Amino acid sequence: MANVSDIELDAAKSRWLRERAERPIPVSVRFDPISERILVDFSNGAAFLFPARAVEFLQDATPEQLAEVELLGETGLHWESLDVDYSIEGLMNGIFGSRAFMQQRNKTEPNTNEPAQSRTRAR
Repeated sequence: MANVSDIELDAAKSRWLRERAERPIPVSVRFDPISERILVDFSNGAAFLFPARAVEFLQDATPEQLAEVELLGETGLHWESLDVDYSIEGLMNGIFGSRAFMQQRNKTEPNTNEPAQSRTRAR
């Protein structure tokens, strides 16, 4: 194991604190039962929301279970009764489940990145 000096440790801690101060931090999360979306609020006033039913292991959850969502540190979301955790970064990158789930989802969902005219012709 490498020996780390107090100076190196202090420098690493200072870098971490600077980086942390420069990026938005999730400050709250909630489930909106009307839109059925999960909403994450950040320290800079920004927000991220996504459809709860689009996420693997949340598809069949009750509204009460979805409402149990809580922040898992500064990086994740947690549903205790469902025993499910998701990375906020992963969700923001459109990763809503396992590779197999995403492949199946991509087969059944229209590609919303294509122009509407292209999607219409594909039918």
